[in-house]
Amino acid sequence: MLIIDRYLIKQYVQTILFGIVAFTLLFVVIDMMENLDDFIDQNVTNDKIIEYYIVFIPEIIRLMIPVAVLLAALFTVGKLSTQNELAAMKSGGLSLYRFAVPFLATTLIISLFTIYFAGWIVPKANKQKVFIEQTYMKKNIVRSGVNIFFQDSNTRIVQIAYYDPNRNIATRTSIQEYDASDITKMISRVDATSMSYDTSAGIWTMHNATKRVFDNEIQQRDKFTEIKMPELNFKPDDVIRKQQKTEDMTLTELRKFAEDQLLAGNDPTRVEIEYHSRIAFAFSSIIVVLFGLPLSANKRKGGLAIQFGISLLVTFVYLVFMKVSQAFGKNGVLHPLITAWFANMVFFVAAIVNIFRARK
Repeated sequence: MLIIDRYLIKQYVQTILFGIVAFTLLFVVIDMMENLDDFIDQNVTNDKIIEYYIVFIPEIIRLMIPVAVLLAALFTVGKLSTQNELAAMKSGGLSLYRFAVPFLATTLIISLFTIYFAGWIVPKANKQKVFIEQTYMKKNIVRSGVNIFFQDSNTRIVQIAYYDPNRNIATRTSIQEYDASDITKMISRVDATSMSYDTSAGIWTMHNATKRVFDNEIQQRDKFTEIKMPELNFKPDDVIRKQQKTEDMTLTELRKFAEDQLLAGNDPTRVEIEYHSRIAFAFSSIIVVLFGLPLSANKRKGGLAIQFGISLLVTFVYLVFMKVSQAFGKNGVLHPLITAWFANMVFFVAAIVNIFRARK
C-alpha cells in the first residue's frame, strides 16, 4: 500500500464515521421529539429510553451507511480537488482508475461488514426495540400467538386459536387433512381443546380431541382424551417463527423460514426476495461511490453542491428502481435472486459507463 493510499483511506474513513455519527444523532433527536409524548404518557423510565435508542441505532446506521459513504466520497475528493492535491496526483501520473482503488477497496470492506451487520445485529436489535415499544410505550401491540393459521404440508392445514410459547401449549387447535388428488376435499379433521409438545420425544399430543374421518357422505367420529400426532412436521419454534416479521429475522432465520415455507407447499418468493435484497442493499455503497467519484474528481460549475445533488438524485432513483424491481419479483415476474440484484446490475453498468466517459 502506497503512502497516498493510506492518506486517502484515512480521510475517507474519518469522513464516513463523522457522517454516520452526525446522521445518527440527527435521526435520534427527531425521533425523540416525535416519541416524547409517548414517553411521558406511559411514564417510561430514563434507562428504558436510553436502552430504546441504543437498540434503535443499528437500524439507523444500516440505513445511513450508503448516504454517509456517498457524502464521504464527495467531500473527500472535493476537498482534494479544492486544495489542488488531486491535480498534483494527476500530474504525478495517477489515473482516475488508480485513484479510485483505495475508495472502492474500503467501500467493499464496508459492504461486507454491512451484510453481517444488517443480517444479524440489526434484526436482533429490532426485536428488542419492538419489545420495548410494546411493553413500555404500548405501541405496535400485536398478539402474535393469537389466531395462527398455516400449512404444515401439501395436504395439511393447522389452525391454533392461541399459543403460549412459555409452556409450548396451543389452545383450541384444529388439524385438517385434505385429499392429495383433490385439495378441496377434506378427508379428516382433528379438533382439540389443547395441544402440547413433548420436547424429549419431539411429538405433539392433542388433549380432549375429536377426530372425524370423511369418506364420501360417511363420517366417522371418535373422541380421545389424548391422541399423539407424530405426523406433524412443525415444532414450537416454527409456530413463533411463522408469526415473526421477516424484517426482524436474521439471515439464518430467513433462509430457514424460506425452506420451511417450501416444504410446507407455500410460496417462499417474498422471503427469498427479503433474504437476497438484504445482501444486495449492502453493496449499494459501492454503486453510489462509483457514481460519485467521477463527478467529484472533475470540477464542474456550481461546485460540490451540484455534484452532491446529482449523486443524491442517482441514489434516489436507484432506491426507487430497487423497490419497483422487488414489486415485479413479488408478483412472480422475476426470480428472487434476479429481483434483488437487478437494480445493482443495471446501475453498476451505468456507473462503469460514467467512469469511462469521465476525464482521466
